[in-house]
Amino acid sequence: MTEYGRGSGPEPWHPEDPLYGDSGWSGHEARQGRMPFGGSPQQQYPQEPQHQQYHQQEQYPGQVQGYPQQPLPHEQMPVQQPAYDGGGQAWDTAHGGYNPAPQAAQGYPGTGQYPGAAEGYPGTGAHPGTDAYPGTDAYPAADPYAGADPYAQQPVGGYPGETPDLYGTPDAYPPPKPPGRRDPEPDAEPEDDAPDEDSALADSGRDGDEDDRDPGSGGGRRAGRSKGKGKPKRSGAACLVAALVIAGVVGGGGYYGYSYLKARFGSAEDYAGSGNGESVEVEIPNGATVAQMGSILKEAGVVASTQAFVDAATADKRSTGIQPGTYTLQKKMSSASAIAVLVDPSKLNVLTIPEGKRAVDVYKMIDKKLGKPEGTTAQVAQQQVKNLGLPAWAVSTRKVRDPLEGFLYPTRYDLSKETTPESLLKQMVKNANDKYAALGLEGKAKELGLANPYELVIVASLVQVEGNKHDDFRKMSEVIYNRLKPSNTATNQKIEFDSTINYIKGTSNINVSREETRKIDDPYNTYRYAGLPPGPISNPGDEAVNAALDPDKGGWMFFVSIDGNTTTFTKTFAEHDKLVTEFNERQKKKSGG
Repeated sequence: MTEYGRGSGPEPWHPEDPLYGDSGWSGHEARQGRMPFGGSPQQQYPQEPQHQQYHQQEQYPGQVQGYPQQPLPHEQMPVQQPAYDGGGQAWDTAHGGYNPAPQAAQGYPGTGQYPGAAEGYPGTGAHPGTDAYPGTDAYPAADPYAGADPYAQQPVGGYPGETPDLYGTPDAYPPPKPPGRRDPEPDAEPEDDAPDEDSALADSGRDGDEDDRDPGSGGGRRAGRSKGKGKPKRSGAACLVAALVIAGVVGGGGYYGYSYLKARFGSAEDYAGSGNGESVEVEIPNGATVAQMGSILKEAGVVASTQAFVDAATADKRSTGIQPGTYTLQKKMSSASAIAVLVDPSKLNVLTIPEGKRAVDVYKMIDKKLGKPEGTTAQVAQQQVKNLGLPAWAVSTRKVRDPLEGFLYPTRYDLSKETTPESLLKQMVKNANDKYAALGLEGKAKELGLANPYELVIVASLVQVEGNKHDDFRKMSEVIYNRLKPSNTATNQKIEFDSTINYIKGTSNINVSREETRKIDDPYNTYRYAGLPPGPISNPGDEAVNAALDPDKGGWMFFVSIDGNTTTFTKTFAEHDKLVTEFNERQKKKSGG
C-alpha cells in the first residue's frame, strides 16, 4: 500500500475535494452516518478471511473472491482501468479502503510501476515487507480486476492515461497527506493575541519552514498552518470613530426618548412673566383654531410652546372671544399673559370703521390709531384723492364737500407697522368699489330713476343716517324715492332731512329748528334745495345699500322719531303733522317749558 493509503482519523481535506467521501482507511469501516459512495450507502458483501484471498503465491492483493484468475505475463496484462466510485477512487479489497485514481506519473498496473513507487513505501525502498512482493521473486503482474467491485458500473474510458487527473489541474486540491502527517484544524486564536506572521518569524529568528516539520520529530508548530500574513491590526482611529458613532446613536436615542416622554407625560414648556419688552406684531387669521393660534405665537417667539398656549386657553373661558386681527405682543410671554392680551379688544391692532361714519370722523380715527398728528389723514385725502382708486362714475364737483365720502367702506382693518394713512385709505376705497360692483349699482340706478350709480350711494348714505334700525331702512328708502317724484306736491320734491343740516354743521342733533333750515344756504340743505344733495353724507354699510336698491312698497312719505329710538312712518301729511305736534310737546316738557 502506498503512502496515499488512508487511515482512520478526521478527513484531511475540504468537502469539495473530488476524493472526499472515503470515511475509512486501512480496512476500517465507514464512519456512522457517512455515505461513502457520494450519497448512496455502501452495500456490504461477505468476505473470506484475508489469508484465503491469496491463491497460494499467485493470487494478488485485492482479488475478489469468486473470480479466480491465473497470473498473466507482464506483456499480456490487459490495459484496463479499475472501477471507481464516481469520486475518482478504486476499492482495495485486500487493504480495506480506496486507492486514489491511478496516474501515469505514479505508475499504473501493466506499466511495470506500482502506484507510489516513485516515492517509495514508508520504511523501505520498495513494496512492504521485502524488496519484492511477499512470497514472489518479483512484483507480480497486475490483476485488472484487483480491488474492483464486480457490481460497480465501469466508467466509460478510452485509452490508458485518459482518466482525468483529479490533482493535476491548477484549480485542484493538493493530494491528501498520509495519516501520519495529518493534524486537526488549528484552534482559532484570539484576534488581539495573533501577531503578524512575518514579524513573529523575524523576532524569533526561526525559519518559516518550521511549520512543515514532521509532527513525529517532537515539538514544533503544527503542520498545515498557513504562512500567510496575519490579520491587520485594528486602527485606533477606526475604534474612536466607532465609539463616537455608538455614543451619538445612544445619545440621540436618549434625547428623543426624553423629549417624547416629556411631551407625552410632562408639562408643556412655558415662559414666565409678561414678556421681555421686545414688541412683535402677530396676525390671527379669521377662523383660526386655538392650536393654530398657539403655533403662530410660538413661531413669532411670543410663547414657548403650542401646547402651553392651548392649556392656558382651555383654562381661560374668555379665549373663545378672541377676534381675528393683528395684535401687538411681546416676546417670551407666558401663555396666560398672551391670552390676556388677545381677549382684550383694545389691544387688537385693528381699526374698525362703523357704518354711517362721516369721512372727517374716519380721518380722525386713522390719525389716532396710527399715532399721527390730527389732520394728517385729511390732508392726504385731499392731496391724493385722484390716486386713491375712486371709480370713474364718482362725481367730483366743487359742490361735493369730500369726494371720498361714501367710499370709505365701514369694516375692520388690520394694521401693522407698515400701515400708512394713504395705504389705509386705498384699502377702504377698494373695499367699497368691490362691494358696489358686486351689488350691480350701475345697472340698478336707471331702474330706480336715478341719473348714475353715484346717486345710489347718496340715497344709501341718507338711509344709513336717518334710519335708526335696519328694519327702518327699506321704509326710509321708499320715503326718499317718493319725495323725489315729480308728483310730490307735499314737499315739492324736497327731501327735507335734518341729517343734511347736521352734515353741514358737523353735528348730530335730532332737533333741528325751522329757522335753521331756512337760513342755511348750502347745496346740502335739503330743506332749501330740491332733489338729492351733491354728494353722500356718510359711508353706508351693506344693509343701507341693499335698502337703497330695494325700497319698501308701502307708500310711505313721512316719518318722525318721537323718542330718538323709534321711527314712525306715515303716508299723509296730516298723520305726519299730528306726530310732529306730539313730538314738540314732549320736548317742551323735557326742557321745563
